[in-house]
Amino acid sequence: MTLTNPDRALLLRLLETPTAGPLEVGDAGPAPRLWEAQHDYARAAERIGFRVVRHAPAEPADLVGDVVPATVRAAAADPAFLADQPSLVLRLGPEEVPRERTVMFNVHLDTVAGGPPVAFDGEVFHGRGAIDAKGPAVALLAGVRAARERSAALGRDSAVIVQAVAGEEGGAMGVLGTRPLVERGHVGRLNVFCEPTSGRFLTRSTASMTARVSVHGDDAVDDRPHTGHNASVLLGFLAQRMGRSLDGRAREGAVCVAGLHTGTLHNRVYGTGGLLLNLSYGDAGAGRALEEAVTTAFDTAVAEFSHSFADTALFARTARDARRLTRLDWPKRGLPVLDDRDGWGHGLLRGAGVPPWPEDEPAFTCDAIWMAGVPGACTVVLGPGDLAANGAHGDAEFARLPDLDGFAATVARLLTSFTDETIGRL
Repeated sequence: MTLTNPDRALLLRLLETPTAGPLEVGDAGPAPRLWEAQHDYARAAERIGFRVVRHAPAEPADLVGDVVPATVRAAAADPAFLADQPSLVLRLGPEEVPRERTVMFNVHLDTVAGGPPVAFDGEVFHGRGAIDAKGPAVALLAGVRAARERSAALGRDSAVIVQAVAGEEGGAMGVLGTRPLVERGHVGRLNVFCEPTSGRFLTRSTASMTARVSVHGDDAVDDRPHTGHNASVLLGFLAQRMGRSLDGRAREGAVCVAGLHTGTLHNRVYGTGGLLLNLSYGDAGAGRALEEAVTTAFDTAVAEFSHSFADTALFARTARDARRLTRLDWPKRGLPVLDDRDGWGHGLLRGAGVPPWPEDEPAFTCDAIWMAGVPGACTVVLGPGDLAANGAHGDAEFARLPDLDGFAATVARLLTSFTDETIGRL
């Protein structure tokens, strides 16, 4: 099975349409053209038999609760933030078809910022979103089309929902895209989140939390550097000591000592700055333990700084005031994790020729977390390619056409098996 020329043209249009959200490009960046990309995607889906059942951004009321990252809450104060980030829901099959005979696929059409020039050489697609996740989104439609050609019952006795969402990237964690759609009931008995897994079905999805260390002190000029609070030296010390302390947690999930910023000038002591850490976890208990570990590492590192720099000429004031000036808070925490145990769904996937993700291989974070706890649902992550090997989020992101063709074939087999098995019980 191969993607047709119209499929390839659709993917190239999607790659050429910038869809990085505001949390990626910043206040000065261009508005994402998600409306345009989703309209193109919907038109292609309609030729297969899908219809649009929802195309709208989240409501402000959707962004409540402790699980909404602080960055999202702050950005949503501007109505344009949500208005520029709609999500699309497509349905194939009558509304009367119950959830028990429905498959939901989730794809995200937003991307991280930047990326390589868009190109296709007949074998490889290059461009932001090629593998994460515009390429899988187009291959999904090709697979549904092939399944319809095999089974007249698909779209009549069984149904397919496609969520094409915003807000997966940029730290939004799906709270403005996938989460509201799940809460509105746009789910199936089987739910497939199309992310790169090398064609293996993954039943787990981690969540992540963000810790922020901030310093609020006094600046100084370079002629009298000792009179200010040196946030650069303090935060650099904390980054090193906290990173070392948390290294032992890397076996439990990803520990990322991320951005540190104070200023850009050479002739100033910056008294204010921040350090970010992003940490993933595979279950709620591990998340709580990780929070405690970060807090302990922070307290210990601040105390060590105060002791180590107390007798210095340049940093004695910073050392004396470090505890008062330095704060740890959590812009993002408390998100759920996915750990699917649905034996029926896993058996269906294996029967359709889809191998499982190895138990000893670490999982990763994606919007599938929002299906955690939804009753009567099997949820997996499944897609072509590999996040690292295909350069996702990097300047050389690509997707190979054979991998996209292979995913389309997998979707066709899976939908055919699902339809045969579920309508066989009628």
